[in-house]
Amino acid sequence: MQVSFYAADVHLPRFNKKKTTDWIKSVVKGYNAPFSELTYVFCSDSYLLSINKEFLKHNTLTDIITFRLSKRVEPIEAEIYISIERVADNAERFQVSKDQELHRVIIHGVLHLIGFKDKKASEKRLMRKTEEACLSLRK
Repeated sequence: MQVSFYAADVHLPRFNKKKTTDWIKSVVKGYNAPFSELTYVFCSDSYLLSINKEFLKHNTLTDIITFRLSKRVEPIEAEIYISIERVADNAERFQVSKDQELHRVIIHGVLHLIGFKDKKASEKRLMRKTEEACLSLRK
């Protein structure tokens, strides 16, 4: 599985790309999910808002948008867009480090691709619990 990190209109956040890639791969392996490629694009609020408006018809800020590019059941190929401004604001709001919040959002996109949802309250609780379990696997 290939994992890539890019920056659109912001500087690429500082984190250990190798460790993060290994962590993502271990989570994917644990779910026996058939991934081929994940591309992360870090961007600003305005960049992600324009994507949100254009593709999802939502006029709201969000921290992440995940696009599955592969149409077949497997393997999964996807692009995950992350607003580093939302990550920073959410880290402050939830009183966690920016690094922890960044990694929570990174794995959030993967969990959506695996099949986790977060629309209903019960789904949100399961998503948060699973995110925390995944975060505990970081080395």
